[in-house]
Amino acid sequence: MSDLEPLSDPGLPAHVARRADRDPIAEKRAERQVAILFMLSGLSAVAFIASYVGIKSDQYIFLPLLGTTNAQQLALGISLALTLLTIGFGVVHWAKVLMSDHEITNQRHTMRSSETELAELATTFAAGAASSGLGRRSLIKRTLGGALALVTISPLIILRDLGPLPKKQLEGTNWKRGSRLITDPGGIALKASDLEVGGVAHVLPERPTGQKETLEDLTRDPVLVIRLRPEDLHLNAEQASWTHNGIIAFSKICTHMGCAVGLYEQQTHHLLCPCHQSTFDVTTGASVIFGPAARPLPQLAITVDSEGYLIAQHGFNQPVGPSFWERSS
Repeated sequence: MSDLEPLSDPGLPAHVARRADRDPIAEKRAERQVAILFMLSGLSAVAFIASYVGIKSDQYIFLPLLGTTNAQQLALGISLALTLLTIGFGVVHWAKVLMSDHEITNQRHTMRSSETELAELATTFAAGAASSGLGRRSLIKRTLGGALALVTISPLIILRDLGPLPKKQLEGTNWKRGSRLITDPGGIALKASDLEVGGVAHVLPERPTGQKETLEDLTRDPVLVIRLRPEDLHLNAEQASWTHNGIIAFSKICTHMGCAVGLYEQQTHHLLCPCHQSTFDVTTGASVIFGPAARPLPQLAITVDSEGYLIAQHGFNQPVGPSFWERSS
């Protein structure tokens, strides 16, 4: 017998028509059930969005089995689970009850397909798409479309947790004319005499008494202060005027991805960002000599006051942080 010759008895049990195939009323009922599941998925997606917007992130409730639980996280978890569960149930129920239920016997054939077979495949695919009934079942099509749209939107809502775009926040820092350089950690005002050649200090701007740094401040204000021999610095006139006896200061926020630049190599005078190995040359104004950073670290203009404390001449003359956040025009 040829491999392509059809078998007289493929061994399949006799086909039993489903109720929805025999009874138009049962078919309509099944269609409504699928649509209801899709609508429940959409409502659950709306509940997910409402939970995120309407419930405070620091609100807690007590449940007998779970104990003290974050109300927002619980609501988000339940609503998202229902969203995915009901849309999955709807698709499975649709496939089992309403899509084509005719068995097809495929005979073994050679692996290589001819042009005729490829054309037949396209025809079969089109027929299969038609047999799913999506084209003629407008109720299912509309409810599925609505459910999928809401399911897609829901994850986008939680992107709000990333906060506002940082561009405007990074255009200004708390550094201003006369701000003393305060060591971090330590909280001690830094004098020029405290730094020896090769010394490094991590500093923040002095804040009013009783006022603490916020998380936002800590993402834009940190500065590295380094002391070199004055003859080792190769700066233009403006950059040189921002230093004091070989002491130079730069923003600690990497201009690539915003990581903290904190590794200083004293022999080469290089600053290294540990995240992606961007390397900056301190002697030339923190110019980029290696890595993906697109621009030098912004330099903070410093001087000393009458008591010998290091202070800022003014704030940064450009936004700190990653270049892809762009500087304002």
